[in-house]
Amino acid sequence: MDHPELFENGDPFVERMRAICLRFPDAVEVQTWGRPTFRAGKKVFALAGSGLARPYSLVFKPDPDEAKAFHEDPRFFVPKYWGASGWLGIDIDQAADDATWKEVAELIETSYRQVALKRQLAVLDGVM
Repeated sequence: MDHPELFENGDPFVERMRAICLRFPDAVEVQTWGRPTFRAGKKVFALAGSGLARPYSLVFKPDPDEAKAFHEDPRFFVPKYWGASGWLGIDIDQAADDATWKEVAELIETSYRQVALKRQLAVLDGVM
């Protein structure tokens, strides 16, 4: 089944997500389900957009110890398909300020740490 493209080339939201996600060791971008997904090797750690209803959102895998607090914050939602596996989403206003993007970057790093290989984490932490 073909999925409609959620974003056009050069979309500022995607460019900002890309700049954050691709700085992690071995991170790659793969266009899947009509949107950019970011992976540590073969494992997804971030998705840009949660379907047509929430295109400007981040879908990520939270630290299990922090997930409960996110469920109590109205900015976060349980994304279709991914939510059953513990993933969450956060809507990101197109006019988001730097503080919001800093929080997004922290969520992405936590998600990366949930799926990355030990070798990738060692590089990230400067051990190698």
